[in-house]
Amino acid sequence: MKFEDYRIAEGIKTSISKLGYKKPTDIQYKSIPPILKGEDVLAIAQTGTGKTAAFAIPILHILQERKSGSRPDGVKCLVMAPTHELALQIDAVFKELGKHTRVVSFCIHGGVDQEPQIKQLEKGVDVLIATPGRMFDLVSQGALNLKRIEILVLDEADHMLDLGFIKDIRDLMKHLPKRRQTLFFSATINEEIKDLAYSLVTKAIRIQISPKDPVAKNIEHAIAFIEMDDKRFFLENFIKKHEEKKILVFVRTKVRAERVKAAMLRVDLQTDTIHSDRVQEERKDVMERFRSGELKVLIATDISARGIDIPNVEYVVNYDMPDSSEYYVHRVGRTGRGSQKGQALSFCSEEEKPILKEIEENLGKPIQRMEVTNEDYQYTLDISDAKANNWQQLMKEADKEKAAYEAKRSKRRKK
Repeated sequence: MKFEDYRIAEGIKTSISKLGYKKPTDIQYKSIPPILKGEDVLAIAQTGTGKTAAFAIPILHILQERKSGSRPDGVKCLVMAPTHELALQIDAVFKELGKHTRVVSFCIHGGVDQEPQIKQLEKGVDVLIATPGRMFDLVSQGALNLKRIEILVLDEADHMLDLGFIKDIRDLMKHLPKRRQTLFFSATINEEIKDLAYSLVTKAIRIQISPKDPVAKNIEHAIAFIEMDDKRFFLENFIKKHEEKKILVFVRTKVRAERVKAAMLRVDLQTDTIHSDRVQEERKDVMERFRSGELKVLIATDISARGIDIPNVEYVVNYDMPDSSEYYVHRVGRTGRGSQKGQALSFCSEEEKPILKEIEENLGKPIQRMEVTNEDYQYTLDISDAKANNWQQLMKEADKEKAAYEAKRSKRRKK
């Protein structure tokens, strides 16, 4: 079935055509019809399979059909997202697909002044994409009324639970009409998510894509056993071998991200970081530079993994192994988006081997081992510019000591 065969507004079809999409992905094919019928949907699908468009297309059609006149009539659809980056990207999809409709979408999130957001809400918004913190701030101030919500979307619900938003989600229900359509989208599912999902939906249509293979098939996986203290040398070598490629590097913590960036800077490699300690303007700037290709290497923490939907990321490097197999799925899902090919490389130290076992059990297959001989390992350490810089520094220090010694010796002779 092609998009042109769907009974959706012509303006949406025009946008889809301009974007070059011909046929829906599996998740879109299975989600669009029940959403158009007003059904509740619980959808589990791999990251990078077009989930956002799977709910944006039918929602835009529904609201376009119901929209009458130009008088602002309150927010009709609320889309909840766990991170700033993901919220902004969902908004971008709604704006792109809804360009030829009268549906107005808007994104609110923390880290920026709320006054412009309040003014836009007063002008009138049909689809509101929000992160939990800022949304509740505006609700508590009376600047946001959710009583007219007809459609609720929880996107990347599992990540919201990981970030501790489960109480916020349950509190949100107090502000919403009981009669509404609820769409629940996630890349992974466990018992906690299942319990939450079924408490929010009514006779939901359950959709699960590729449950036996949580990661897209067009991603090649490899793992190299590297000791923790040596990882920076191997990352340096990898970046130098792929200078023109877009590389996304994942680390465990914010501090670690900055340390890896500093380590790369010492060997004259330009990278940048994205994590929760960076202000919104910095995060936005970094994402734009990475998206445009001006920045080739981005170092990110897991909290940012869901918010990075960047085209043409050729490589994902797990500098640190993730804390869970679910995070592995989300990390590597940043490459191999749609029909593109992608490669994921993980550096695994001795102490990280237990999580590797869990990841492979979740994938249902072993990850290909990269053979690194002792000679290759030592060679990578030896050719590092960091080692060269250390040697040069030692030489400089030796020259300074020699000069100081000669100066003292000269003074003694004069005496």
